Amino acid sequence: MKDIIITIDGHGGCGKSTTAKAVAKALGYMYIDSGGMYRAVTLYFQENYIQLTNLKDIKKALAAIDIQFICNPTTETNEIYLNRLNVEEKIRAMDITEKVSQVSAIQAVRDTMVHLQQKLGKDKRIVMDGRDGGTTVFPHADLKIFMTADIDVRAERRQKELMEKDQLIDFDEVKKSLLKRDLMDKTREVSPLRKAEDAIELDTTHMLFHEQVEEVLNLATPKIIEMKQQNSAT
Repeated sequence: MKDIIITIDGHGGCGKSTTAKAVAKALGYMYIDSGGMYRAVTLYFQENYIQLTNLKDIKKALAAIDIQFICNPTTETNEIYLNRLNVEEKIRAMDITEKVSQVSAIQAVRDTMVHLQQKLGKDKRIVMDGRDGGTTVFPHADLKIFMTADIDVRAERRQKELMEKDQLIDFDEVKKSLLKRDLMDKTREVSPLRKAEDAIELDTTHMLFHEQVEEVLNLATPKIIEMKQQNSAT
C-alpha cells in the first residue's frame, strides 16, 4: 500500500470541508464528508418523523438508509446521495444544522456511520473531515489534522457559506448555532469532539483558503513518500 489516510477534525466553520475536498482532489484521493453523513441521517429522520427517543424506530430507519458519495463531474468533488437522491444542498440548511448534533450523539447512529466510514477507508486513499475521524473512526490514520479558528471568524465564514446557498441568516444567530454545537459535540458521551494526541493543530483564523490547503499538502507529502519507501523496501 502506497497511500495514506488523512483525517481533518475540528470545529464547524474552520474550513475543514473545503480544505479536505481540495486536498483530496490534489492527491487524487476520495473525499469523505463524515459530517455530511450525519446530516443525511438527520434529514431522513426529519422527513420520516423519527423520534430520537425511540430506539426501535431509529434502528429500523438506519436499516433503510443508503448513503453514497458520487462524484460531480462539474466540480470534480464527491456529493452525498441519500437513497439515490442528491441531498448535498438540503443537508446544509440551518434546520438540519440545529438538529444534527442530537442525532449524531445517538449510539446506534454513531455505530452505523463509523462502520460505513471505516468500510469506505479500507483501501486508504481518503481524506475525511469531521469531528472524530482521528480519534474514533481512524485512530491509526497516517496524518491527523485538528482545525480551529476564532469563533467570530468561523461564524462569518459559515454565514457566507449559507448566503451562497441563498440562506440569509443573521450573524448572531449563526454564531449562537456554532457555539451550541461546539458544546454538544464536546460534551456528548459518544465520540466527543477532541483533539487526538498525535494530531497537528492548525489554527485557520488568519489563513487564506489556499494556505490551508498548501499546509495540509505539505504535511501529507512526506507521509506519502515515507509510505512508498516502506513498501519498496518490503
